[in-house]
Amino acid sequence: MRYISFASGSSGNCALVQGGGVNLLLDAGISMKRIRLGLRSQGLDLEDVTGVLVTHEHTDHVSGLRILSKYTDIPVYLSEGTGRALLREDKCAEKNLRPLPPSLTLELGELRILGIPLSHDAAQPLGWRVEGERSALAVLTDLGCLTEGVVSASRGCRFAVVETNHDVDLLLRGPYPAALQRRILGDRGHLSNELGAELALWLAQTGAEKVLLGHLSRENNRPELALAAVRARVGDTLSVTAAPRDAYSEAFELN
Repeated sequence: MRYISFASGSSGNCALVQGGGVNLLLDAGISMKRIRLGLRSQGLDLEDVTGVLVTHEHTDHVSGLRILSKYTDIPVYLSEGTGRALLREDKCAEKNLRPLPPSLTLELGELRILGIPLSHDAAQPLGWRVEGERSALAVLTDLGCLTEGVVSASRGCRFAVVETNHDVDLLLRGPYPAALQRRILGDRGHLSNELGAELALWLAQTGAEKVLLGHLSRENNRPELALAAVRARVGDTLSVTAAPRDAYSEAFELN
C-alpha cells in the first residue's frame, strides 16, 4: 500500500491511499481543483478514484465534496450519522453517499477497510484502518481522547497518521476564546502533542514502523514542538515526520 497527504490541518485535509489497484481519497477538505492537482502529481485523475473515505462532516474535511459529488459519481463511504449531517448541510449529493453497515467494514478490491469510532464533536466521526494483503495502516485524527476502541483497532498497523493538533501551553496563551480552548482540550476535541505521543508509543509497541503527525493547528502548534514531544516519548523505535499543512507529504510505501 501507499499513502500520501495532499493537505493536513484546520484549513483542509485530504490524502490518497493506494493498494491492490484501488485508489482512495481520504477526506475531501480541499477544492476539487487542488484534489485533481494532487492526483495528477501521482499520475492519476478523478476517473481513477475508487472512492472517498470521509471521517466526519466538518468543513476542513469535506469542503470539496459538494462540487466533487456534483460533477462525478465517485462513491463516498462514511458513517450513517455523517451521511445525514452532510445531506442536512447540503455538503454532498445524495447519489454519491454509501453509508457503511453497522459493522463499519467495507471491502474494495484487495483492500479491507474498517471505520473506527472516535470521540469528537461531530455526528458520527470515524478514523480508518485500511488493510492490504501484507500490511495495514491507520488514520487517527480529530479525536479528543484515546479510547479502547481506537487502541484496539490500530493494533498491528505498520504506518499511521496520528493527530498532534496543539501544544497545550501555546493554546492557553494564544488568541482563542476560553470556550474554544475548552472545546479543543475536551474529550470531544483534539489530541495534544502529549496525547498524540502516547498513541504513537502504543503504535510503536504493536508493530508500527512509521508515524506521520497530522492536523497540526496553525495557531496553536509548531511542527518542531509536535515532533519533539513524540520523539521524546517513542525514542528511536519508529520513524516520525510531520505532515505539511498546505503541501504534499512524502509518499509512504508499505510493502
